[in-house]
Amino acid sequence: MTRPFSTPVFRPSRYGDTRPRLGAVQYLNTRPLVHGLASSGVTLSYDLPSRLADQLAAGELDVALIPSIELFRGDQYRVVSDACIGCRGPVMSVKLFFRTAPERVQSLAVDEGSRTSATLARILLAERFGIQPSVEVLPIGSGVGQTSADAVLLIGDRALSLPPGEASFQVIWDLGDEWCRWTGLPFVFAVWAARARFDTRLIEPLLGRARDAGRSNLAAIAAAEAAGHGLTVPQCLSYLRDNLHYELGPAEREALSLFYALAAKLSLAPADLDLSTSLSTASVAR
Repeated sequence: MTRPFSTPVFRPSRYGDTRPRLGAVQYLNTRPLVHGLASSGVTLSYDLPSRLADQLAAGELDVALIPSIELFRGDQYRVVSDACIGCRGPVMSVKLFFRTAPERVQSLAVDEGSRTSATLARILLAERFGIQPSVEVLPIGSGVGQTSADAVLLIGDRALSLPPGEASFQVIWDLGDEWCRWTGLPFVFAVWAARARFDTRLIEPLLGRARDAGRSNLAAIAAAEAAGHGLTVPQCLSYLRDNLHYELGPAEREALSLFYALAAKLSLAPADLDLSTSLSTASVAR
């Protein structure tokens, strides 16, 4: 196991705590992205993806790991790191459970924590079957048995385990796999983003080093996290190593552009955005 990365540490000023406020997703898939961050002098908090987006919008966070769809909905957000949560095939932790054939879906229940995955589900149903079902929110803590919707979207840790009554579902989609097969591109579920005016010159290298340290320590992370998520260590390691992709490269940026275009087509994102600023990893706001 390699040691956590070494990097300059932020120090609070004597006039108050000026440490950058970072927010990360509370799910297992985030652990490789935040390895060592807590000891680097930033204030790090955890919450659901949807709530992180709200906190960033409200100015309660300086930088957050937000659902990728929020990159197009926020106040001139921009990507501040090439670290991300993505996939290039089955992701395992984003699943759509069908009680009927996909082409017959009239109602969709979406996990309260989800925004990107909820948008992705609606895009796939619209583009592949020409349907736009009614949408309801499935609160955190509620099981699939507490909704009668034709399709139920679960994300994060609770999607990793099959829900009670799984046998009653006709079809189960892994949304990462469905997108990758349909488009030939990877998918990006979450990105590190900041508001337009926040100076991220010191934050950007921290996030990249944390990701690199996490990828070098996947076995240790799996050993520490597996039991708490109801997984064996080999299952946890396989998920972190084989199902998730942590680098925002050219193909991922292309995928984000396509995702935006399809979301805007369904009025799930503002139309006619210039993505050149938001998708360029710029350290300093212009």
